Amino acid sequence: MDWIRPPICVNRRLGASWPLRRTVEALTVIVFLAVVSSFISEVGRRMNLRKTLGHRSNCDFPAIFNFGDSNSDTGGKSAAFHRLPYPNGETFFHRPSGRYCDGKVIIDFLAEKLGLPYLGAYLDSIGTNFQHGANFATGGSTIQSVDTQVFEAGFSPISLEIQLLQFKQFKARIDELFNEATNSYIQTSLPRPDDFSKALYTFDIGQNDLHFGLKSMTEEQLKASFPNIIGTFAQAIKQLYQLGARAFWIHNTGPIGCLPYSVIKYPSKPGNMDQNGCVKSHNEVANEFNRQLKQSVSQLKVQQRDAVLTYVDIYSAKYSLISEAKKHGFASPLGYCCGHYGDYYVQCGKKAIVNGSEVVGDPCSDPSVYISWDAVHYSHAANRWVAHRTLDGSLSDPQIPITQACYKPDDS
Repeated sequence: MDWIRPPICVNRRLGASWPLRRTVEALTVIVFLAVVSSFISEVGRRMNLRKTLGHRSNCDFPAIFNFGDSNSDTGGKSAAFHRLPYPNGETFFHRPSGRYCDGKVIIDFLAEKLGLPYLGAYLDSIGTNFQHGANFATGGSTIQSVDTQVFEAGFSPISLEIQLLQFKQFKARIDELFNEATNSYIQTSLPRPDDFSKALYTFDIGQNDLHFGLKSMTEEQLKASFPNIIGTFAQAIKQLYQLGARAFWIHNTGPIGCLPYSVIKYPSKPGNMDQNGCVKSHNEVANEFNRQLKQSVSQLKVQQRDAVLTYVDIYSAKYSLISEAKKHGFASPLGYCCGHYGDYYVQCGKKAIVNGSEVVGDPCSDPSVYISWDAVHYSHAANRWVAHRTLDGSLSDPQIPITQACYKPDDS
């Protein structure tokens, strides 16, 4: 009866494998449903986000509160320490305006886009109107807290942590003033308490953390410090959120290896120069910083679902401009207009004695053809180009223009 064994054996095998097959099929269905559920959830989240972002109409931001360094400083360092000399401000303001630029910085173009006045520096006590916001940025500021080493390297003691403390005091004192009495000064020079939850909170900071790191440690050591630095940034966002902030516009950091200062200060080694003449490894450091910053912002979006956090790729805009400088009407992408670096150093607008003779850091005849104003900061013309390239939302995550980057709970 050997002829009936094969079928019996087959049946046994089939019987033994049946539970396994059912298990595999069940797991496959579960995984499939999980993927579909995740996809539907993401589609729903994006649809709700579009609705929340208010595509029906533009936002009506009553104020802007900015935190940053010299890239968005509108007079903080100048008021706190020393006034920036002429020719800073010559192109637009026609006088020193507290900006490290011949004219306007990106935050100025941002305010214009929203129909708001230029932001006054929080530290400027002379004639400053804060009705539509305040600027806490100061030149030389870092995200990381300032210790002796950072301060002695020439960076500002007014770190992001201090700027946040200044904001908290500003908000608390306004709440007190509106609770105590109403007078003409309060009505015409200060934001209303409920403006804080409707305002736009902007950030442009991190470049000096990279500058300090490149001065004081290896590039790998600097990269290893990023989680702590970005963790400090994330804590600032969380604290503002707890204080009622709901709309955030966050710039990443630019291509630091393309600053004329970097190219002069850190002569390129073989293989460490890109097609534009920038220091390749420094830009790789900036890109890693930006990657971790974007990841952190994405995590904050999950934690703060009733807020709008817009991550803005300033790096790509600036690198694109540098790569196509002549196409956009600029001269050499790594040239600069004011001051002198190299064999001797004279800051823009200042004087120095070189070989027994006085030398002045004079400007060029036409700043509009330079991307860099003073080898570290961008010119008015370059800032205008970068602002127009980024305020439309094409380089943002999510891709929404600045005019619609607000949270509207009544639309959700």
